[in-house]
Amino acid sequence: MSKKQEKSLYRCASCGYESPKWLGKCPECGLWDSFEEIAVLPREAAVRGMGKHLPVSPPEVQFLSDVQLDPEYRISTPILEWDRVLGGGLVPGSLVLIAGDPGMGKSTLLLQVLAALSTSQRVLYVSGEESARQIRLRAERLGVADRPIMLLTETSLEAVLDVVHSQQNRVDILAIDSIQTVASSLIEATPGTVSQIRYCADRLLQLAKLSQITVIIVGHVTKEGAIAGPKALEHLVDVVLYLEGDPTHAFRLLRSVKNRYGSTNEVGVFEMKEQGLQEVSNPSQMLLAERPIDTPGSVVMATVEGTRPLLVEIQALVTYSSLALPRRTTIGFDSGRASLLMAVLEKQLQLSFAQNDLFINVAGGIRLTEPAADLPVCLAIMSSSLDRPLPSQMVAWGEVGLTGEIRGVGYSLLRLTEAMRLGFSEVLLPASTAEQLRRESVAKSAKLIGVKTLKDVMRKVFLS
Repeated sequence: MSKKQEKSLYRCASCGYESPKWLGKCPECGLWDSFEEIAVLPREAAVRGMGKHLPVSPPEVQFLSDVQLDPEYRISTPILEWDRVLGGGLVPGSLVLIAGDPGMGKSTLLLQVLAALSTSQRVLYVSGEESARQIRLRAERLGVADRPIMLLTETSLEAVLDVVHSQQNRVDILAIDSIQTVASSLIEATPGTVSQIRYCADRLLQLAKLSQITVIIVGHVTKEGAIAGPKALEHLVDVVLYLEGDPTHAFRLLRSVKNRYGSTNEVGVFEMKEQGLQEVSNPSQMLLAERPIDTPGSVVMATVEGTRPLLVEIQALVTYSSLALPRRTTIGFDSGRASLLMAVLEKQLQLSFAQNDLFINVAGGIRLTEPAADLPVCLAIMSSSLDRPLPSQMVAWGEVGLTGEIRGVGYSLLRLTEAMRLGFSEVLLPASTAEQLRRESVAKSAKLIGVKTLKDVMRKVFLS
């Protein structure tokens, strides 16, 4: 093909944005000098080239009703929180992505999982970031140095595939740590770029499906919150797991946001210790262990992460500000949602925060995203502003609308059961939900306080 037939395209190495000409700044992600030139075949040449790879005979078509279903087989581990998030364990031939911020413990969790699996499976651990000595030191600290884990320190994709294919009948689980460090010699791009990551992930996906090898890859999260630059990996893999948490706290949440073999939004709770990530069987009790009693601004909320109910403490501090623009700081809660709730409180209850700083904190490093946190946050703000502590045995949940109405949320029976299990006797919740829960046997020993508006909250909690 002559040079006149060649065409050029420029692609951002960070986000994958494509442009017919070179740009100094990417309009998608805002990075400077990130465009790389790539060659593109003309349409006619591409079609002729594709024709060489067309199958000789057409594929077989079958009816959906004729598809045979084999009994589902999963590879389980002694790590129950890991199996919970996956829906019962790993599925052979699946591609699993573990993502998270640096320092969350992804490599630690991966080594612990591989050590647990190595007792019944042939495991190959490929590391492109650490030396064999570093991994051995971590294994000594975790107490799994004697486990039969095959180790390979390599960054070439072709070399990794050669090792796997040479031991195809012996490798059951392949772990890549991390996908940013693996590169193929067939792609003219540096490791970690969009083209390398997409190509390597696609080759690993083919390996998993054709060889029935379970592949686990680790992907870093950038400061923008994207996996390995783009989120293209989420569309390729079968399972996406996020390891979240506050680096200053010991708790880690393993969250499933995509799972082709089970339910999504499932959560496993771990605690970071010297011996690695340890399972937390009763996270609610640990999250409330240091909760202050009879202190204004402290509220206990019943939240649901996946299908697991958790009791967490929400704290609020309203104090006088000498600044022209008072501060609004939130940790573990959306700042925009907090501003919205403050506006509703000012409109409906005539509370004024114009001269006050407001701080909201979710204790334990937990991040709340569900609307059921609205009512507890409002309670905490009202308690701190009025300097009135809430009853120590009260738990709350509910969504707050713009007109001050309290709306019902899902999983109320799960929330109530968890609150009763930990000894909470008073529940502040939407009135519609309270009527439904009164029919349940678990609610007979609880005092359900149903509220329809924020004015009901003020009257029943603070003015009674």
